[in-house]
Amino acid sequence: MSSRSRLLLALMAWCLAAVAVVLPLVWLINNRDWGVALMLLVPFVVYGLLCLGRALEGWARATAPPSGR
Repeated sequence: MSSRSRLLLALMAWCLAAVAVVLPLVWLINNRDWGVALMLLVPFVVYGLLCLGRALEGWARATAPPSGR
């Protein structure tokens, strides 16, 4: 797998995870009376998405280990 395809795969995975997490959270905050309390979770959700992005970038930019020849 080439480096470019790994970067694209990591970007697509992060975007899918971000939409899957943020969209329901925003919907709950907007449509439920108790949703305002969920705003306390938003910084932790953002931090988690940033950590996921860093981990995916590390995976995408990793190089193959040198062969032992």
